[in-house]
Amino acid sequence: MNQGSTTAKSPVRKDAARAGAPKWLRVLLPAVLILVWLTAAGIGGPYFGKVNEVSSNDPTTFLPESADATQVQELQGEFTESDSLPAVTVFASETEITDDQLEEISQILETLPDIQGVDDEVSPAVPSDDGLAVQAFVPINSEADTGDVVAQVGDELDSSVPDELSVYVTGPAGFTADLTAAFAGIDGLLLAVALAAVFIILIVVYRSFLLPIAVLSTSLFALCAALLTVWWLAKWEVVLLSGQTQGILFILVIGAATDYSLLLVARYREELRSTPDKWTATLRAVKGSIEPILASGSTVIAGLLMLLLSDLKSNSTLGPIASIGIVFAMLSALTLLPAILFAFGRGAFWPKRVKYEPEIVVAEHGIPGEGLWPGVARKVKKRPRTIWIVTTLILLVGAAGATQLKADGVAQSELVLGQSDARDGQEVLGEHFPGGSGSPVQVIAAEDERETVANVLLAHTEIEEVSITAEDSPSGTAPVTEDGIEAFGPPGTPEPEPTVVNEHVLMQATLTAAADSQTAAETVRELRTDLDEAAPSSMVGGVTATDVDTIDASIDDRNLIIPIILAVILGILMILLRSILAPILLVATTVISFGTAMGVSALVFNGVFDFPGADPAVPLFGFVFLVALGIDYNIFLMTRVREESLKHGTRQGVLRGLTVTGGVITSAGVVLAATFAALSVIPILFLVQLAFIVAFGVLLDTFIVRSLLVPALTYDIGRTVWWPSKLSRKSGKHAS
Repeated sequence: MNQGSTTAKSPVRKDAARAGAPKWLRVLLPAVLILVWLTAAGIGGPYFGKVNEVSSNDPTTFLPESADATQVQELQGEFTESDSLPAVTVFASETEITDDQLEEISQILETLPDIQGVDDEVSPAVPSDDGLAVQAFVPINSEADTGDVVAQVGDELDSSVPDELSVYVTGPAGFTADLTAAFAGIDGLLLAVALAAVFIILIVVYRSFLLPIAVLSTSLFALCAALLTVWWLAKWEVVLLSGQTQGILFILVIGAATDYSLLLVARYREELRSTPDKWTATLRAVKGSIEPILASGSTVIAGLLMLLLSDLKSNSTLGPIASIGIVFAMLSALTLLPAILFAFGRGAFWPKRVKYEPEIVVAEHGIPGEGLWPGVARKVKKRPRTIWIVTTLILLVGAAGATQLKADGVAQSELVLGQSDARDGQEVLGEHFPGGSGSPVQVIAAEDERETVANVLLAHTEIEEVSITAEDSPSGTAPVTEDGIEAFGPPGTPEPEPTVVNEHVLMQATLTAAADSQTAAETVRELRTDLDEAAPSSMVGGVTATDVDTIDASIDDRNLIIPIILAVILGILMILLRSILAPILLVATTVISFGTAMGVSALVFNGVFDFPGADPAVPLFGFVFLVALGIDYNIFLMTRVREESLKHGTRQGVLRGLTVTGGVITSAGVVLAATFAALSVIPILFLVQLAFIVAFGVLLDTFIVRSLLVPALTYDIGRTVWWPSKLSRKSGKHAS
């Protein structure tokens, strides 16, 4: 029903309403709903501490099965008995390392297998050509907790090596440990910061103590239920859960559930002013909120599910996981919160109480005459064309900066912000050894093409050395030169036979550049091109190839999914608003707003934070959340505008809709921006960038697009905005 035209109900209608809802139902239904949600939260709550059991941050698990890096990773285990993750230990000195120091390092390395999680095949100490550093490879068991094992290895080395030597643990295991440590704050710190930020905002908005608790309970219970569902789906391997996805799920559920709750509470407050009965007020609030909440949530879910089209599992699994979160956010806001509000009644707004004042509601004609939003509505009415033209131009100027966003991938060493032992170690490693030590390019080649592949690898200037997997060799590999496989041992030792699996061999190429560098990526691309011509059946994998395949898949995803999301959201809006022109305008304004958010973000990332770049998925995720959530606020506004337009005409409907929804949508935008901003407490470059883009973009949508641009543009166009529906042809005094 139309809240704006709500009037006082007669005693007859009030009694009828009471008669239609027996007292036992008024007590039983809210109690059952609250009990069900308490049970779900009680079961799901402990799973916050168990997420690590079912999550993975291994980038190779995110690639499609068709990617070369994925196939090489799978086949690699058939050539060696160990599937351990290598850690590269680096010992460095400002003066030449002596024989005694080298012997001491070797003795320390021999003790490392005593650490649980370290496999036996620790390599000998390998001095650098300049004599200032030593490296060794320490295999970390794939079943062990990499972060814990790397930390123990680092502690053991720090306490054992001479003081004049600096020691670092880097390589794939080192960077994995860094990521694990960075994501460690998701369960506690991220959730605490997000909830604290929302609570403070709600205190300011409501000037109440009970209402913020009710709203936060709604959000937190929804998150518990969502996490419980997602945990078991990940346990059954239906979805792939990562630390990144987990963090986004937490923030999205808290933000969305709070937004939906704000809308319901606003309706409840309106109804309490016009009816003395809290049961009737609760039912009317739910009835008035269910359409925009379901429409909003469905739009977000539709956008998220388009991520299923992604080749990257890190993207495709986010779609259903986040959608599950949105479903529980809607359910909680439409079931748990109404039950809590009914239980509290007018006391929910304590220390202030919403008064029953039907005469004032009638006198206001459903909208307040004074305040911020009536003032904004009057300005829109006075100069609509000037407002929408000026705001559009400002947004377009901001969007021009989007071309400066460097979203073509970043080095693995740059993923973690702040101090990184693995990053420091890689820099030292590159000063004294080939940069790709410990993370070689892995090449699967047909046995009869072995020499051809070796020649291609040896001919490349960015490859330091080549080896081949050979069980006969003491180290498990044998060097490969232009003369063939070299023997390991005294003169006369026969060359080892390469390990052959299904008529294929595994070769390694150590790069001169760091494995996560742009130079290494270009080398892998060149090798693939050369090998496609010389040995078409060969496949190139390894750490660098995984990065290359991930970036390529991410760019393809971005180019495919963004247009599809736009088309899907446009279709939903057309159905919801029963119009073609209005949805096109709404999507256009949201896209412009997204462009502005990306443009400003690019300037901030490059000029203020000096970030090294961005992952190609950053614009995709930013688009998914900004467009879906930005459309959310337009749905909240335009469904109310259409409701008012049916009774008062389009132009008056715009002003009434803006006035009535202004406060609640602004509060919702601030809450959502604050929750996404909380992602920045996790020192992961991707999440920090996403936090800024979405938080800034939501505020832009809230204060500029939804408050000024959309209302002014709709007011200026008038009833034609509803074309081709009947509302665009409505005649009479309320037509425009």
